[in-house]
Amino acid sequence: MGGILVALGVVYGDIGTSPLYVMKAIVKGNGGLAGVSEDFILGAVSLVFWTITILTTIKYVMITLKADNHGEGGIFSLYTLVRKQSKWLIIPAMIGGATLLADGMLTPAVTVTSAVEGLREIPVFREFFGANQHVIIIIVITIISALFLIQRFGTEAVGRIFGPVMLLWFTTLGIFGLVNIVKDVTLIRALSPHYAIAVLFSDENKMGFFILGGVFLATTGAEALYSDLGHAGRKNIYATWGFVKFSLILNYFGQAAWILEAKNDPKMVAMQDMNPFFQMMPKPFLIYGVIIATLAAIIASQSLISGSYTLVSEAIKLNLMPRLHSLYPSTSKGQVYIPAVNTILWAVCIGVVLHFRSSDRMEAAYGLAITVTMLMTTILLFNYLIKRKTPMWLAVTMLLFFGAFEMSFFISSAVKFMHGGYITVLIAVAILFVMYICNKSHSIKMRLLEYVPLADYRDQLGQLCEDGDRQKYATNLVYLTNSREKGEVESKIMYSILDKRPKRADVYWFVNVVVTDEPYTAEYTVDNIGGTDYMIKVQLKLGFRVSQKLNVFLRQIVTELVENGEVDIQSRNYTTMPDRKVGDFRFIIIQEQLSMEMELSGYETFIMQAKLFLKRHTVSPEKWFGLNASDVEIENVPLFLGKKRARVLKRVDK
Repeated sequence: MGGILVALGVVYGDIGTSPLYVMKAIVKGNGGLAGVSEDFILGAVSLVFWTITILTTIKYVMITLKADNHGEGGIFSLYTLVRKQSKWLIIPAMIGGATLLADGMLTPAVTVTSAVEGLREIPVFREFFGANQHVIIIIVITIISALFLIQRFGTEAVGRIFGPVMLLWFTTLGIFGLVNIVKDVTLIRALSPHYAIAVLFSDENKMGFFILGGVFLATTGAEALYSDLGHAGRKNIYATWGFVKFSLILNYFGQAAWILEAKNDPKMVAMQDMNPFFQMMPKPFLIYGVIIATLAAIIASQSLISGSYTLVSEAIKLNLMPRLHSLYPSTSKGQVYIPAVNTILWAVCIGVVLHFRSSDRMEAAYGLAITVTMLMTTILLFNYLIKRKTPMWLAVTMLLFFGAFEMSFFISSAVKFMHGGYITVLIAVAILFVMYICNKSHSIKMRLLEYVPLADYRDQLGQLCEDGDRQKYATNLVYLTNSREKGEVESKIMYSILDKRPKRADVYWFVNVVVTDEPYTAEYTVDNIGGTDYMIKVQLKLGFRVSQKLNVFLRQIVTELVENGEVDIQSRNYTTMPDRKVGDFRFIIIQEQLSMEMELSGYETFIMQAKLFLKRHTVSPEKWFGLNASDVEIENVPLFLGKKRARVLKRVDK
């Protein structure tokens, strides 16, 4: 029961708040209550039902949830499962991740505004403020700002009430929908796909094919079911989806029944900014409806905010984002808080509210980017099915069926571009540009960096360790290396130890961090170079959701090696811990500066300069690796990539 409540509170916020604006957007797009007919409403609600059934139930619940990465879901988890299939699969992963983040920025603004606008239906509120949208905007901005403000303190305690509130919310959706359905039970015929297909070609549908742009809003939260798989668990999603879908369908059909009744009422037809969701509620329950809708909108926003942190955190580990300072405000599995992301999300949400000023205009811009995310997930899912030896005909059928379905929604949503969709597209393009810079620069660097065998320097480092004439630089001197190969490091590291300033130490540690395809891997391997006890290469294998706290991990490793006799006890004369067996650590962070003495193309030079610019304006390496309280030295070295330009001076005699 606890798992079911967690699933209700975490997974369904976005799709669960869709009834706030879906039917409202469809009716308004067709000219309001005066422009709808019985066949139109039957077709519209039928489209909503079959969209939820095909995209959410069949694609995500029945198929995609099975593509879990050791219990974790989401587009980047899916990518890590298939990335060895082909290098080009990074493209749909980046596009899908960028559009998911972009659309997530719009969701809190849409849901909270739609819920708060319900206040205008309350007579007391109307009496004091009338139709003043400024008051609505102030309330929305206050709620959103408070929501982002509490993120730094963690939401574990508040999160415990999410499940019960969402259980109450879905129960409310079902009951209010059922109350209206009993007025016209013949609406049950809309379950037939005949009505969904017929309305697309009906003259009564003034939007034509583009009605799908509004219908798609009913399933925008489907991707969240997969993204939150690790937080809720597949079995809990299976156990709750039936109840959630039934409640949603009851509410949509209830709104349809109310619309068919209200379209004959001149007062309702003349009403501006009419929302069927609030109008169909019995008047004594209207205040309750606004309060529970606002709470559900806040929970939906919270889920998307937390999901954005997780998505960015995974992108960083996959070299798709620059390193950003990350905090872990609670003990909940995988919960992370990224201040920079929090600030950007808040600024964008507030900007969206101030720019559009009403949920009607926000809805016109909403959902365009998420269609792209779903298409990219379909592509990755196809490759996953091929990897799992699924019959080719079945995998291709899945690709073509869902691809065609989602492409239809994308084309129908394209009309939203000029009505505000350009904002989410611009945000997605900006995020995608950053991802591309990070990924491309990493591949350029890995391709052209020069590596050297550590064994070639064994004698020199051995002599340096024993050189009593040179002052000891550190007991344990630690360098980070990108080399995954056994027994080799970048040449710049050996240059730092031997040439720039010979650094004497008892043990030289070369640490390579590998991000694994599994989410919570935490392993390490040790390579004693040639059997020495003063040159040790450590490879840390950390899952893409594990924080890279290098200081903590390395002290554990050294302690274990000392206890196993692989490294000598590092006694200290001065210490507050009498039994301490490990000496001091000094970490050298090599900060690269792009050298002008190189031959890279103009395009590759731009990529590398852009990446170094991002590095200078994001979190420092010592913060990222948890070395804030450690002895860290930053060394600036020229980053030589490609062939150096030959420069020969010619002597000129006077």
